[in-house]
Amino acid sequence: MNPIARLAFVGMLLLSLASCSLFAPKTVWIDVRTVEEYSQDHMPNTENIPHTEIATRIADLGLDKDTPIKVFCRSGVRAGLALTSLQELGYTNVENVGGIADARKLRQ
Repeated sequence: MNPIARLAFVGMLLLSLASCSLFAPKTVWIDVRTVEEYSQDHMPNTENIPHTEIATRIADLGLDKDTPIKVFCRSGVRAGLALTSLQELGYTNVENVGGIADARKLRQ
Protein backbone atom coordinates (compact mmCIF):
# COMPACT_ATOMS: atom_id res chain seq x y z
CA MET A 1 0.00 0.00 0.00
CA ASN A 2 1.48 3.36 -0.96
CA PRO A 3 1.91 6.04 1.74
CA ILE A 4 -1.04 8.17 0.56
CA ALA A 5 -3.41 5.20 0.46
CA ARG A 6 -2.17 4.11 3.90
CA LEU A 7 -2.77 7.60 5.30
CA ALA A 8 -6.27 7.69 3.78
CA PHE A 9 -7.03 4.28 5.25
CA VAL A 10 -5.83 5.31 8.73
CA GLY A 11 -7.87 8.52 8.50
CA MET A 12 -11.04 6.62 7.59
CA LEU A 13 -10.38 4.13 10.38
CA LEU A 14 -9.98 6.93 12.94
CA LEU A 15 -13.18 8.61 11.74
CA SER A 16 -15.03 5.30 12.03
CA LEU A 17 -13.83 4.76 15.57
CA ALA A 18 -14.68 8.32 16.58
CA SER A 19 -18.19 8.09 15.16
CA CYS A 20 -18.86 4.89 17.09
CA SER A 21 -18.38 6.67 20.41
CA LEU A 22 -20.56 9.57 19.28
CA PHE A 23 -23.48 7.25 18.66
CA ALA A 24 -22.95 4.89 21.59
CA PRO A 25 -26.13 4.55 23.64
CA LYS A 26 -26.24 6.63 26.79
CA THR A 27 -26.33 4.68 30.04
CA VAL A 28 -29.63 4.96 31.88
CA TRP A 29 -29.38 4.99 35.67
CA ILE A 30 -32.46 3.73 37.52
CA ASP A 31 -32.95 4.16 41.24
CA VAL A 32 -35.30 1.33 42.25
CA ARG A 33 -35.94 2.57 45.78
CA THR A 34 -39.35 3.81 46.85
CA VAL A 35 -40.64 7.23 45.82
CA GLU A 36 -40.25 8.35 49.43
CA GLU A 37 -36.60 7.28 49.59
CA TYR A 38 -35.91 8.95 46.27
CA SER A 39 -37.52 12.22 47.40
CA GLN A 40 -35.34 12.27 50.53
CA ASP A 41 -32.07 11.70 48.67
CA HIS A 42 -31.25 10.95 45.06
CA MET A 43 -28.64 11.39 42.38
CA PRO A 44 -29.31 13.90 39.60
CA ASN A 45 -30.18 12.57 36.15
CA THR A 46 -31.55 9.26 37.38
CA GLU A 47 -34.91 7.68 36.82
CA ASN A 48 -36.92 6.51 39.80
CA ILE A 49 -38.87 3.33 39.23
CA PRO A 50 -39.46 1.29 42.40
CA HIS A 51 -38.37 -2.32 41.97
CA THR A 52 -41.97 -3.48 42.46
CA GLU A 53 -43.01 -1.43 39.40
CA ILE A 54 -40.00 -1.95 37.11
CA ALA A 55 -41.65 -4.62 34.93
CA THR A 56 -44.71 -2.48 34.23
CA ARG A 57 -43.02 0.92 33.90
CA ILE A 58 -39.72 0.26 32.10
CA ALA A 59 -41.42 0.54 28.69
CA ASP A 60 -42.36 4.14 29.55
CA LEU A 61 -38.68 5.04 29.05
CA GLY A 62 -38.75 3.84 25.43
CA LEU A 63 -35.38 2.10 25.67
CA ASP A 64 -33.92 -0.38 23.24
CA LYS A 65 -33.41 -3.81 24.78
CA ASP A 66 -29.60 -3.40 24.51
CA THR A 67 -29.43 0.07 26.12
CA PRO A 68 -26.92 0.11 28.98
CA ILE A 69 -28.95 0.23 32.21
CA LYS A 70 -27.49 0.51 35.70
CA VAL A 71 -29.86 -0.18 38.61
CA PHE A 72 -29.28 0.62 42.26
CA CYS A 73 -31.16 0.90 45.55
CA ARG A 74 -30.05 1.32 49.16
CA SER A 75 -27.97 -1.85 49.48
CA GLY A 76 -28.22 -3.71 46.17
CA VAL A 77 -30.87 -6.28 47.09
CA ARG A 78 -33.81 -4.59 45.38
CA ALA A 79 -31.56 -3.70 42.46
CA GLY A 80 -30.90 -7.44 42.07
CA LEU A 81 -34.63 -8.10 41.91
CA ALA A 82 -35.05 -5.31 39.35
CA LEU A 83 -32.17 -6.70 37.27
CA THR A 84 -33.83 -10.13 37.17
CA SER A 85 -37.15 -8.58 36.09
CA LEU A 86 -35.49 -6.58 33.34
CA GLN A 87 -33.56 -9.60 32.07
CA GLU A 88 -36.79 -11.62 31.99
CA LEU A 89 -38.26 -8.85 29.81
CA GLY A 90 -35.35 -9.18 27.39
CA TYR A 91 -33.08 -6.33 28.45
CA THR A 92 -29.56 -7.54 27.74
CA ASN A 93 -27.26 -4.84 29.12
CA VAL A 94 -28.38 -4.40 32.74
CA GLU A 95 -26.04 -4.11 35.70
CA ASN A 96 -26.75 -4.05 39.44
CA VAL A 97 -24.27 -1.49 40.76
CA GLY A 98 -25.35 -2.04 44.38
CA GLY A 99 -26.41 0.76 46.68
CA ILE A 100 -26.74 4.47 46.09
CA ALA A 101 -23.30 5.08 47.64
CA ASP A 102 -21.78 2.63 45.15
CA ALA A 103 -23.62 4.34 42.29
CA ARG A 104 -22.30 7.73 43.37
CA LYS A 105 -18.73 6.42 43.32
CA LEU A 106 -19.17 4.99 39.82
CA ARG A 107 -20.59 8.21 38.41
CA GLN A 108 -17.77 10.45 39.67
